[in-house]
Amino acid sequence: MIIEFRCEREYARRWMCRKTLSVDGRDVPVQVAWTATVEPRPAGLDALFELERVVLHKGKHSDASKPTVIPERAQVRPETADVIVDFTGAARDPNCPARLYLRPLFNGGAGENAALAAILAGDLPVIDIVNEIDGSVLDRGHPSGEIAAGLSGALETVMARTLTMVAAIVSGRPRIVPQLVPSAGHGAPGGPVGYVARGLAVSVAKEIYRLCCYAPHWHVGWRFNDGADVWQTGDLSGPSWNVLGDPGDHFYADPFPIAWQGRTFVFFEDLDHRVGKGIISAIEFNDEGPVGKAVPVLEEPWHLSYPFLIESDGALWMIPESSLHGDVALYKCVRFPDKWERHATLLSGLELADATITQHDGLHYLFGAWRDGAGGYSDSLAIYYADHLLGPWLPHASNPVLIDRASARPAGNFVTLNGKLWRPVQNCADGYGAALALAEVVELSPTTFKQIVRHSLKPGPLWPGRKLHTLNRCGRLEVIDGSRVQPKTRALASRFPSTVLSARASPSSAV
Repeated sequence: MIIEFRCEREYARRWMCRKTLSVDGRDVPVQVAWTATVEPRPAGLDALFELERVVLHKGKHSDASKPTVIPERAQVRPETADVIVDFTGAARDPNCPARLYLRPLFNGGAGENAALAAILAGDLPVIDIVNEIDGSVLDRGHPSGEIAAGLSGALETVMARTLTMVAAIVSGRPRIVPQLVPSAGHGAPGGPVGYVARGLAVSVAKEIYRLCCYAPHWHVGWRFNDGADVWQTGDLSGPSWNVLGDPGDHFYADPFPIAWQGRTFVFFEDLDHRVGKGIISAIEFNDEGPVGKAVPVLEEPWHLSYPFLIESDGALWMIPESSLHGDVALYKCVRFPDKWERHATLLSGLELADATITQHDGLHYLFGAWRDGAGGYSDSLAIYYADHLLGPWLPHASNPVLIDRASARPAGNFVTLNGKLWRPVQNCADGYGAALALAEVVELSPTTFKQIVRHSLKPGPLWPGRKLHTLNRCGRLEVIDGSRVQPKTRALASRFPSTVLSARASPSSAV
């Protein structure tokens, strides 16, 4: 198989010059057919990209940068390709013999200008991959931009996820096309110049914030609730939320409560800001609240978070997130709560965050936020299934089954209500961890998946913490998490006047 990218020569990007595309672990050859410019870009765009490269990216080139040389040997004859991916706005040649002709659309428009228009309006576009031969939409996704810096970073993120979708289509896996609505955008004063100026200002504000404060600083909320819980009300109403105290230079996040051997503990990510690496800690709860201090229970040389807990075969198991280590590992509790041993590797060789398991129709299903080495960390959902917790785990026929920043990433345990299966999801439309949503899973099998988001939960008067990205319950105990401004007061007291520290510069996108 040969894949051909059709791209405009005058607006070449580094990502276009790749030689292969990874499709199900195979490197499929890619060739480029350079075409004439169909529609000019906004004036001064190249200068703005270069400004961002110097200021935002510390002089490093990105995949959105222009290559220095376009080799003439990259020009090929269209009839040699099996699959054509047309990134231009030009009309398709009706005599093209390729068996598959794909056209990425960005908020319904073709070409890079359509993607840039959405970005300059203040948001990343919904991506449609259309089969130009019959006009059908083969895949649809909405990327997350939590790691996108500036205009070039946003464009790079959009194109990275576009290639993810193209690879899935080329693999022949059946696609699940969700209904996604393009964002209306927030407007970009002054066009491209205004967008970049605003981006630079926000970046400076973030740097000031990170200098003065620990960012982000997550904290755990808890309450005892004898009435209707969040799942029943669809909101955060009910008893007031309490905040679990932390040392200040540590943050607590991803709370998972469990009742085991007659005791109740909440397990959570415990990150030392001074080190920048998370471990798993736990704190005991009685009928009145937390008892004593948090104690470390699991540490590895790599970062750990999201300590998903599950009971199986009379034992207690934990699957902490270790996506940076490239695997999904299962730990067995050998002494509750503070001794765990690595028992098995369920999946390896992949980035899968926040692994969460449920049982449905006789099978175990493992959900996780999947990433293929590029793009955002929160927009792609992969599912695996097995007969038993220990596996073997097999991939869902349509992985990734969903690309949607507002409803892909897991946010806690599954819940079954009145015979219906629900999952909490992270809504990252306004940034990583900004809000939660409650989604009903209406179809789930090794070949199908469909969910409907029924409720959205955001920080506000009922939960004064900034952001919200985990929800769990054990008996009367409900837990959530959020973030707050946490000044580095001790570290900076000797370096800056108190008037500077009291300002606490804190752009909302930074925490």
